[in-house]
Amino acid sequence: MLPPVDASSVMALRARILAQSEQLGALSRTADAPKPAVPFESAMSDALKAVSQVQDDAGARSAAFERGETQDLAAVMIARQKASLAFEATLQARNRLLGAYKDVMSMPL
Repeated sequence: MLPPVDASSVMALRARILAQSEQLGALSRTADAPKPAVPFESAMSDALKAVSQVQDDAGARSAAFERGETQDLAAVMIARQKASLAFEATLQARNRLLGAYKDVMSMPL
């Protein structure tokens, strides 16, 4: 059975995101730009894997609810909403990357 989604896990995820944001902010304020700690390709790959995992979790929770294995409708709905938000964020990131690519390709030499 899948672990339940609760407020403490969401708050822990939020704290981790804020800590990473502060680290990135500190890096951007330095005079010389050091090499990124994580290559872009692996960061994107990890992010896509995380989105896939969230979607798989939501699907598993929905299927378990449909089979009657769980009665926790709130957890199912929260998992589905998290999956929806993760997919929407991925879609927006793709759109921005595509826009940046088009801008670079349309620059005159």
